[in-house]
Formats: sequence, C-alpha cells, structure tokens
Amino acid sequence: MSEKLDLVRSIYADWERGDWSRPLTDASRVTGVAAMAMTWTEFLSTWDDFRAEAHEYREIDDEHIVVYVHNTGRGKGSGMEVGQVMGTEDGANLFVIRDGKVVKLVLYRDRNRALADLGLEA
Repeated sequence: MSEKLDLVRSIYADWERGDWSRPLTDASRVTGVAAMAMTWTEFLSTWDDFRAEAHEYREIDDEHIVVYVHNTGRGKGSGMEVGQVMGTEDGANLFVIRDGKVVKLVLYRDRNRALADLGLEA
C-alpha cells in the first residue's frame, strides 16, 4: 500500500470516528487550511450526526486517489436525511496528494458523476 493511500485512509479513520479536525470543504471553492476548516465547520453545523464512511479506495495514478463514500446524517433544520438533500447517499471524493500533503480535494455528492468526470468505470 502506498504512503498516499495510507494518508487518505488515516483521514477517513478519523472522520469515521467523528473526528472532523482535519479540514474539508463543501461544494464551494476555498483555498488554504484555515478557510477549509471554517467552511467545513459551517457545513457540519447544519447536520445532526453527519458521517462519511469510506467503501472503496482507488489509486488512479501517482497523485490521485478516489474514495467511494456513503454519507449519512439528518439536517438540523429540515430533519431530512442526506440522501433526500443531496439526491443520493453515495458520493466520491478525489484527493490530489503531493509531497505527502493533500493539495486538492474534490467532493462529489453523486458517485456516478464522479466516475463520469474522472473517466472511470464502477
């Protein structure tokens, strides 16, 4: 297993335990760790018990790892489940890693859209 894959797996291990201290973004574009942390904190504040469970890790090339995820949670204001709000509970996240650091993270709410954008097959 590559060091890059180990890094991504360690991030998901934290997230699956409910430790969201490693920053993540929502659909907006942000730059820098502080901005990512603020955006992620804002996103999480709208959900009760939001979870992102990794189902599969795929190394696409030397820099890119895609993770197929299953998201769960209930909107604090609406009471709606993730799948009702996002259209699906199954998404994908693309990590771009250079020099042992995540330099870009793309979140896909819909796994099929991720596969199409990345030119991958299920």
